[in-house]
Amino acid sequence: MDLEVKFYVTFGKQQLIGTIYMSRIGKQCIILSEKIKTTIKENIVTIRGPKGELSQEISKLIGIKLQESSTSQILSLYVINNTKQSKQLHGLSRTLISNMMIGVTEGFSKYLEIQGIGYRSQIDGKNLVLSVGFSHPVTIEPPVNINIKVENNINIIVSGIDKELVGQVAATIRAIRPPEPYKGKGIRYRGEIIKRKVGKAGK
Repeated sequence: MDLEVKFYVTFGKQQLIGTIYMSRIGKQCIILSEKIKTTIKENIVTIRGPKGELSQEISKLIGIKLQESSTSQILSLYVINNTKQSKQLHGLSRTLISNMMIGVTEGFSKYLEIQGIGYRSQIDGKNLVLSVGFSHPVTIEPPVNINIKVENNINIIVSGIDKELVGQVAATIRAIRPPEPYKGKGIRYRGEIIKRKVGKAGK
């Protein structure tokens, strides 16, 4: 949601009314712990933490301010000018930086499950090998900073510091054999509900 702030400018007896739109998310400051080191060069934010380092280019329509104290850093974002595009980017930029902070300290994970008789998965080195009904196994090589684990041959865990990349890799794995709507066989996200279809009855 966005916060609408009206302002008034008076010229003699004439009063002009304007509106500034501020993102409720964007206006929230981000408190960075002492475990994190943040640098800003032009409009590129780099955050380093225990799990790694991430960089994100922020639109030039968004201003970035970094204040340092003895125990933490406080990062805040503000719009350069009052445009619709700035309003849209304000909250998005704050969310991206917040996700970077979480990623380099805690990381992100996506969980998938395999269902189907004979369907299974295993790890070969760093690669994920899927046996999901094709004539040959499917091998997925994870990108840099992505780790894939397999539990009990049917549970797949994708983890990494980049939330977007973790989601993309998990979506790629699911797309190899999406759950079919009749028996639900395939690869699904943990907790995903598949809308089932009723098969045609035999004569």
